Amino acid sequence: MKARIIVVEDEPDLREAVAEYLGANGYDVATAENAAAARSLLDAQSFHLAILDIAMPGEDGLSLGRWLRSKTQMGIIYATAAGTALDRIVGLELGADDYIVKPYELREVLARVRSVLRRVPQPAAPQAAKAEAGARRFMNFGGFQADFDGRLVTGANGAVIEMAKSEFDVLEVFLTRANRLLTRAAISEAIGFVEDPESSRAVDIRIMRLRKKIEADPANPKFLRTVRGEGYIFSLPTGDGN
Repeated sequence: MKARIIVVEDEPDLREAVAEYLGANGYDVATAENAAAARSLLDAQSFHLAILDIAMPGEDGLSLGRWLRSKTQMGIIYATAAGTALDRIVGLELGADDYIVKPYELREVLARVRSVLRRVPQPAAPQAAKAEAGARRFMNFGGFQADFDGRLVTGANGAVIEMAKSEFDVLEVFLTRANRLLTRAAISEAIGFVEDPESSRAVDIRIMRLRKKIEADPANPKFLRTVRGEGYIFSLPTGDGN
């Protein structure tokens, strides 16, 4: 099944160029000229990934992305003007998976789309999902349980911990490499994040958000500890796991 992508961009020439290029590379692409048109499409159809221009007339891309993230785990890539680092940081804090800086080359868009789609959960056919239910991979840590296949985390009371896809990506990296020092570069590589000068900040933002959800005291983390000047380590007592 082709991955479905929606491109939300108010510049007609750029919008069509991106859609044509991604379509030529095997993706099923829909376009919208603003957030209102995008919401109509997103309500009616399912997509694997959205490319959202931040600076659009009316509702901007950040607002649309916040709405999307509250409804789905689909991939989100923001497009932002050169030099607007604040927009990129805010976007990452809202749960975006990546960003591209305008003006950009279409080859860069394709590379980032491929990178994000490798991490986006693919919808399974109902019968296949039922058949594989008994083989799902779980891991316990503290009072939490991570379901790697369902891509969700539950607390001690069984309640689902609301978690963006990018946050679960980072958690999975740490859980599968528990008690090992991981540099920011290693984490970026493991989650498929395209390395650039902002990558370290992007990793830090994801970890900050993750701590707020799994640590009793995020300022004094029990699990996800900082090793100053080197990176992070996820402390998991021996025997704590699946």
